[in-house]
Amino acid sequence: MSTISTVTSLAYLVAAASFVIGLHLMNSPASARRGSQLSSAGMAIAVAATIARIAYDGLITPTGWAVLGAGTLLGAGVGLRSAYTIKMTAIPQLVSLFNAVGGGAAALVAIADFVRLTGVPRASIVPSVMVPTVLDVVIGAVTFTGSLLAAGKLQGWVPGRPLVFPGVRLVNILLAVVVLGGGAYLFSGADNGWVLTAVLLAALAFGVTMVLPIGGADMPVVISMLNALTGTAVAMAGFVIGNSALIIAGALVGASGAILTKLMADAMNRSIANIVVGGFGTGDALDPGAAAIGGDIRQIGAADAAIQLAYASKVIIVPGYGLAAAQAQHEVAQLAVLLQERGADVSFAIHPVAGRMPGHMNVLLAEANVPYTLLKEMDEINPEFPQADVALVIGANDVTNPAARRAGTAISGMPILDVDRAKHVIVIKRSMGHGYAGIDNELYTDPKTEMFLADAKTGLAELTAAIKTLVG
Repeated sequence: MSTISTVTSLAYLVAAASFVIGLHLMNSPASARRGSQLSSAGMAIAVAATIARIAYDGLITPTGWAVLGAGTLLGAGVGLRSAYTIKMTAIPQLVSLFNAVGGGAAALVAIADFVRLTGVPRASIVPSVMVPTVLDVVIGAVTFTGSLLAAGKLQGWVPGRPLVFPGVRLVNILLAVVVLGGGAYLFSGADNGWVLTAVLLAALAFGVTMVLPIGGADMPVVISMLNALTGTAVAMAGFVIGNSALIIAGALVGASGAILTKLMADAMNRSIANIVVGGFGTGDALDPGAAAIGGDIRQIGAADAAIQLAYASKVIIVPGYGLAAAQAQHEVAQLAVLLQERGADVSFAIHPVAGRMPGHMNVLLAEANVPYTLLKEMDEINPEFPQADVALVIGANDVTNPAARRAGTAISGMPILDVDRAKHVIVIKRSMGHGYAGIDNELYTDPKTEMFLADAKTGLAELTAAIKTLVG
């Protein structure tokens, strides 16, 4: 092995170790930032080693270097601008776009290698290369269009509700036949570019038809699933070009994304297959006889809510997408500090699927410098609700709905935060509108619940001001 090969292999080994350690550090919010930095450093090492190897072997022409440099500058510029300017409410859309870019790039690597090999006279593509090539094209193409459509749904460019057209199942079957049949033909030793093109187009179409019928309630799971597919596509690209760093990085992303997808699905008490079939988010599964339980809604103002919070010994705050939509993370952090200064025991209850992507609430609260020790996951916080004097719900809907404990509703069996078991409940919400599941939240008619109808940012600011006025 030449010196440059040895150095490159060692660099890839360091990069791989950085990925593994970085992923481990991301297990805890307290060390997640260091994990991200370490993983980024590992990727920088891998990229630098690859460029050095290419330069040493003289594999790129001056024009190629110009294209590579321009692409690097463009990508770095877009990435930096996105990181500095994107709003926290748009992070799920950005993650989906990153998934699309990753999947699309991996598919292009496989396509480029296929074109290169088929252009060599009397050359044939061996199965060890053809198999990952086809898998990379299929998975990368599905991820590309599926992630773009998911981003469009989250941004509002495409309706967030499940979109189903007549014959969609037949279309999916036909697309699957083209992908499987074309893939089998290529696996057999053929290197027909037209067949690969047909497989590519079918996979691109399948990405659209797969995500269209999936509703907004399932977006956290969908984003996680597409992230896993992106990682798998990247790993396949690594097999295609023989790059161990890509294989390891892609495998880690694919495996961790798959595990997270399973955990997210379990948190909704639904199978991944059921999520992919779609339909959740419309309330269609609701039994009309089991939906509404009746009861009165009690409304209060900031002053009344402030009295309850100011004299509470234990307060549990439940953030939801309404907090993100109003960008009220700093206001809730200020309220938490104020309550702690008055001697209250304050904690935040985090449901796994609150928001629009895994860890959405954690990211928002971390931006507002809420201490990690105050963030408690569902299983940890649920036993504490009976001791809470006040549970303050901010824009969370389905994840607090007691209807999940009864059969015959759209969310039956879904694990929820036991907010209704607190001594008093205050809900800050802009309106009495439904959540993604499309059903009434039975928490709102509970005798212990009082509704403070306001935008989360405005309502929290009014609460904080009212408490300060109350206590002098």
